Amino acid sequence: MDTSTNRLATAPVGKLLFTLAIPNIFAQLVNMLYNIVDRIYIGRIPDIGADALTGVGVGFPIFMIIMAFSSLVGMGGAPQAAIKLGEGKRDEAEKILGNSIALLIALSVLLTTIFLIFGKDLLYLFGASDRTIDYAWDYIKIVILEAITIQFALGLNPYIATQGFAKYSMLTVLRSFDCMYLN
Repeated sequence: MDTSTNRLATAPVGKLLFTLAIPNIFAQLVNMLYNIVDRIYIGRIPDIGADALTGVGVGFPIFMIIMAFSSLVGMGGAPQAAIKLGEGKRDEAEKILGNSIALLIALSVLLTTIFLIFGKDLLYLFGASDRTIDYAWDYIKIVILEAITIQFALGLNPYIATQGFAKYSMLTVLRSFDCMYLN
């Protein structure tokens, strides 16, 4: 048994909760800061800032839908895999992980296809106007085409955290948003 698994089995619950929660809270705070800073810069673009900012805001629900599906898979499968690991059933845990990976791939393909076909219609439904649709579509196309990356980064991250590697879990979240926002 490795040190992390041993720690999860023997450390006091309060201490574990603190050491596992803090990195995840930090990762989410940084994620929020990325979004806030993006909007500050976009909003200050001369002449088009307000329309571009509206476009990004209108596209955000699509981004949230992609994230929600990855959370569904990760937060549903990771605890099940952790339970199997705790029971010493490594093969069953690996099967759960494999099924989660397959589901993330399938959802990525499905969501990418749906959003590329119906994306503009959805953006209008979410509040885009003829004036903001181009900004919204330009922004959200990038998110849609990165759906598989988002799905893997956020959907498999809980598997890292449930094994007691909260720090690495935090770093993968930070790195995935760093890649999305800074490239």
